[in-house]
Amino acid sequence: MKLLPRPLTFALAGAAITLAACTSPKHRAPVEERGTASRPPAVATAPAQAASVPAVAEPMNPPTVPDEAQRVGAGSYVVKPGDTLIRIGLESGQNWRDIARWNGLDNPNALEVGQVLRVTPPEPGPGVAVTQAVAPQARSDARPLPAAGAGAVSAGAASAPPPAPAPTTKEAEDGLAWQWPASGAVLRGFDEARSKGVAIGGQAGDPVLAAADGRVVYAGSGLRGYGNLVIVKHNATYLSAYAHNQALLVKEDQVVRRGQKIAEMGSSDAERVQLHFEIRRLGKPVDPTRFLPPR
Repeated sequence: MKLLPRPLTFALAGAAITLAACTSPKHRAPVEERGTASRPPAVATAPAQAASVPAVAEPMNPPTVPDEAQRVGAGSYVVKPGDTLIRIGLESGQNWRDIARWNGLDNPNALEVGQVLRVTPPEPGPGVAVTQAVAPQARSDARPLPAAGAGAVSAGAASAPPPAPAPTTKEAEDGLAWQWPASGAVLRGFDEARSKGVAIGGQAGDPVLAAADGRVVYAGSGLRGYGNLVIVKHNATYLSAYAHNQALLVKEDQVVRRGQKIAEMGSSDAERVQLHFEIRRLGKPVDPTRFLPPR
């Protein structure tokens, strides 16, 4: 047998050991998949949580100052230049004496511009505030209120028995039956902006009749532009006004019946003889012809 040289024997033995090491399962080489780029290991992160920051309230608008009508509310009236309790009563559909009582007015002529008056009955119970003042600016230019029934009321006329009601009537709201207060022709119709009622013509001394049952709440000449005036309150909703008379035949607080003679037609505070007639619903002028019977 032929022996190989010692250096060659050692070289072959080393190669065999190296081959065995490469095929051993304990030393398998890492394999790189094709087409997959080497990526850094993903870092695990906690799921995002909603920030628990308190909600910031939207800035509120500064409170606005309400206008005078909103501030005083329903059932109140702000005195304007030239106002009198009679006019305020006509505008609110109330008896001016009731307004004076509800507001504790000892002197009904001492009204202040900007003063707030109650024009509806106070609620029953103690502690009811009936008047308040809002920045008085000037004294209202008002005529003194005449005494009830003074001046133009004919003596003894208030005690005369009422005549029979006129037969021609028309049923209106709240069960009221209305009739024409005078027999003359209509000179001027209703126009809320320029004429708050109708003008009825006639001769001086012609009878002026109550248009419906009611109670006289004013009889006098204290309302500028109306002359000798009668105001009749029919119920909580309606009142009627009869202006420019030459004589008044009724007194305040007197009950009158539809068709009763309450005044004589004239031209006081007017350019000609006429009756200015108004119907007001809750103080607001309405067209009288809506309630009066056709003729």
